[in-house]
Amino acid sequence: MRNKWLYCVLSLAFKIAWAVAAKNGRGDENLPTPNNPDTGQPDDEDPGDVVNPSTEEIFRSWSLFILLFLLISALWSSYYLSQRRIRAVHETVLSIFYGMIAGLIIRLSPGHYIQDSVTFSSSYFFNVLLPPIILNSGYELNQVNFFSNIVSILTFAIPGTFISAVVLGVILYLWTALGLESTNISFVDALSVGATLSATDPVTILSIFNAYKVDPKLYTIIFGESLLNDAISIVIFETCQKFHGRPVKFSSFYEGIGLFLMTFTVSLLIGVMIGILVALILKHSHIRRHPQIESCLVLLIAYQSYFFSNGCHMSGIVSLLFCGITLKHYAYYNMSRRTQITIKYIFQLLGRLSENFIFIYLGLELFTEVELIYKPLLIIVTAISICIARWCAVFPLSNFVNWLYRVRVMRSVGIASSSMAIPDEIPYQYQMMTFWAGLRGAVGVALAIGIRGEFKFTLLATVLVVVVLTVIIFGGTTAGMLEILNIKTGCIDEIDESDDEFDIEAPRPVHLSSSTDIAYSDDSANVESGTSDFPPMVQPLGRDLGGQDQGGPPKRSVDRKNIRETLSNILQGDAEWFNRFDEEVLKPVFLDNPSSSPSGLNGHGTTNNNLSNRRQ
Repeated sequence: MRNKWLYCVLSLAFKIAWAVAAKNGRGDENLPTPNNPDTGQPDDEDPGDVVNPSTEEIFRSWSLFILLFLLISALWSSYYLSQRRIRAVHETVLSIFYGMIAGLIIRLSPGHYIQDSVTFSSSYFFNVLLPPIILNSGYELNQVNFFSNIVSILTFAIPGTFISAVVLGVILYLWTALGLESTNISFVDALSVGATLSATDPVTILSIFNAYKVDPKLYTIIFGESLLNDAISIVIFETCQKFHGRPVKFSSFYEGIGLFLMTFTVSLLIGVMIGILVALILKHSHIRRHPQIESCLVLLIAYQSYFFSNGCHMSGIVSLLFCGITLKHYAYYNMSRRTQITIKYIFQLLGRLSENFIFIYLGLELFTEVELIYKPLLIIVTAISICIARWCAVFPLSNFVNWLYRVRVMRSVGIASSSMAIPDEIPYQYQMMTFWAGLRGAVGVALAIGIRGEFKFTLLATVLVVVVLTVIIFGGTTAGMLEILNIKTGCIDEIDESDDEFDIEAPRPVHLSSSTDIAYSDDSANVESGTSDFPPMVQPLGRDLGGQDQGGPPKRSVDRKNIRETLSNILQGDAEWFNRFDEEVLKPVFLDNPSSSPSGLNGHGTTNNNLSNRRQ
């Protein structure tokens, strides 16, 4: 019923547009002719046949109307699902279906001007739609959980993405070398496709995780991997494209690794430096007296990091991501309270709109891109290959992280392995859920548009279909997998960063601590209570380290509380030097709170609220 209603509305829109054009005396003879369905190329047109600007404006208006109507439908569906407490289906899946229905109607309608107007554009995607999502992800990142699981995240994001790209590229290269579908691509092009399909985009799964309140540790690992994964996939793709048309040598591997490391490192530094620059500007100026101007400047300067990095041939996504993280870590506390609330909801608003627009575009692209060439066998092989590549990237690396975790704990505690009972850092259920969360997204489609060569549109069609299939299949079955794997749900994160919209007079207080036992948190309530925001990395065991019940003679008597504290200190030891440096040096320099110093802390690890005495 809903699809029929959508079909009627879109059909009526096309009829009205056509009638208006005919009424103005600009009928078929002045409109672009339809594309040839057999060749995918436009028919020969009269060079003097130019579209009237008024007609062009009319069709552009209808194109925008269709896109906005689809976006409104997706958001209203999200509201309907939340009201009905339907958590297994996400609005992004519906956005793809709405886009597919609209794209089919547009494809069957006469003329192709609207069809050309709504076609997916990589420039529009990278410059308009993607930056708000990355910036909001970095700004809203739970930094405590992120850096507590940084080893797992970096393991999946860097070597995991590289393994996925190489495995997928090798399989596609070997398959196309058989020549079964008259498709024979070079090894560089195969690696480029592997890089595009290694960019995970688990927006749907993470939204379902939020609805079910999944364990924050699992959420953070998948979310953190996806953040860095997109940026790394783009860098790998751009590195492969630099070798397009060049003979591949053994030295090319080391050259590619060098380009990747240089691009990632410089991009990271650009983002951090611009975030620090914003914090210093807010500290040494009185712009907080003008919250509207302050909010605009924070938003625009953050966007500048993206375009400046791209202009320097670096990765704008990496720069924007770490710029958002730095803004929340430092600049946030120099903003006025109005700006804090405004920036938070502006980032969330732009990110939400961009996500839905992207999935609508994916659905539209399946039918509005007339040059696509579909190879069924290649699509099936690619779909199977991404599952194989994802398996190779998740399970071996998870076992490596678990082994590294156990070795590190045993060496630090000084107990033989036979007497240890240490749980896995990433249990099998979490490994399987991480594998299931590897659905692909619009980043892969946008990268595939940049593929060069004879088989560009064949590879683009393959990537597009595989992305849509993974979102529908993996995203639509996430709720069932949570139950099958018995993943812990209903967890409430202790770090509550909710803002009170009515408390806009004074910024949130900043607490500086010289004690490394208290981890930095954006939530002042946790700091004032004197508790650490870092959760224990090892869950309480039913038995002690000796492997015996506490009533029997243990192999090594160790108090459970001491075990917990010891293991937490072991795993947090590497971060202590940065925590101390951040608390004692960086925050006093970058935050507008000079009177709050480590010497001003009271016995409970808190400090007085001096932000009410800030410069006015």
